[in-house]
Amino acid sequence: MNYQQILSKAEEYKKDMTRFLRDMIAIPSESGKEKEVILRIKEEMEKVGFDRINIDPMGNILGYIGSGKHLIAMDAHIDTVGIGDINLWNYDPYKGYEDEEIIVGRGASDQEGGMASMVYGAKIIKDLDLFDDYTLLITGTVQEEDCDGLCWQYIIEEDKIKPEFVVITEPTSCNIYRGQRGRMEIKVSTHGISCHGSAPERGDNAIYKMADVIKELQVLHTCLKDDDFLGKGSLTVSEIFFSSPSRCAVADGCSISIDRRLTWGENWNNALKEIKNLPSSAKYNADVELYTYEKPSYTGLVYPTQAYFPAWVLSEDHPACKTLIDAYQNLFEEKPLVDKWTFSTNGVSIMGRYGISCIGFGPGHEDQAHAPNEKTWKSELVKAAAMYACIPKLYVQKYS
Repeated sequence: MNYQQILSKAEEYKKDMTRFLRDMIAIPSESGKEKEVILRIKEEMEKVGFDRINIDPMGNILGYIGSGKHLIAMDAHIDTVGIGDINLWNYDPYKGYEDEEIIVGRGASDQEGGMASMVYGAKIIKDLDLFDDYTLLITGTVQEEDCDGLCWQYIIEEDKIKPEFVVITEPTSCNIYRGQRGRMEIKVSTHGISCHGSAPERGDNAIYKMADVIKELQVLHTCLKDDDFLGKGSLTVSEIFFSSPSRCAVADGCSISIDRRLTWGENWNNALKEIKNLPSSAKYNADVELYTYEKPSYTGLVYPTQAYFPAWVLSEDHPACKTLIDAYQNLFEEKPLVDKWTFSTNGVSIMGRYGISCIGFGPGHEDQAHAPNEKTWKSELVKAAAMYACIPKLYVQKYS
């Protein structure tokens, strides 16, 4: 391959990628409300000449080029979080902003920038005839922000699609990421007896019980397993709820949500046992359970799953990792940083649940995700598009 020609072609498409990304940003697309942005992506795929485009019953868009035996996928979730406090934004989060270097708006880094670069990576493949014995699948997936990996549970189980490996295009600052911690969404509930607040001794306050549990959770966080690559497991109390007949009554119920991050070697069963075995949990007979996600997609489809998202790690000597390192060095004439994500991605299903290899490379930065004034860098859109154009042929010729 002529790597400088690929880079030049990617630079040529910078304006097209910028326009396409700003169009996506302009369409509000929170989880469960992605229909219009999916249709906009379909329009761009048709424009650049994808061979086949399908929108599945969940609402994920699947675009194909090529017809070879090696199925390689690249994934971007195209739903976003909300905008939060509008007063923290310097620009309209949907109208956005751009100058010569950056693009601002909700979804710029997390992660519609990845979609823009993927589509034009495919365009470069077609322009420069970089085909070989592969089929490239470009996916724009839904509901990731609400339930990471659910879309790929559906793609694998119901669409019956199983690639040889998947490039996750979540933001990596154009570094190569080969793993992430997993996570769980856990609910803990304590129970009491209500009575009039003027005589609290007649009742049994569920909030006081939960206070003891929370103190022990703070200590548990400091004792969780560590891993040399992925880092330490963690937990935090993220929500608290109560039930009570009135403000003038003792609370008869209290529940909390826990965001539990799982490092390598931890699993859902042991993570639940750690909480169940806390002295206060046992003393008060607290209920400890996984949440279940069962919200409908924008198509109305409900695909329930437990809120458990496994950790995953790809070895540095895996063919997919070697492919990306090789492509990076050929394109940019320097060694890449090979690292990991702090947050979670669709890899929790693709590799964590199903063992299909994942490797990460994407435009944008992790610290922009979910932040006000979210931005990405035009130069990184170009770098990512060039990488995506190189990966399939290089893999087939050298590493498959």
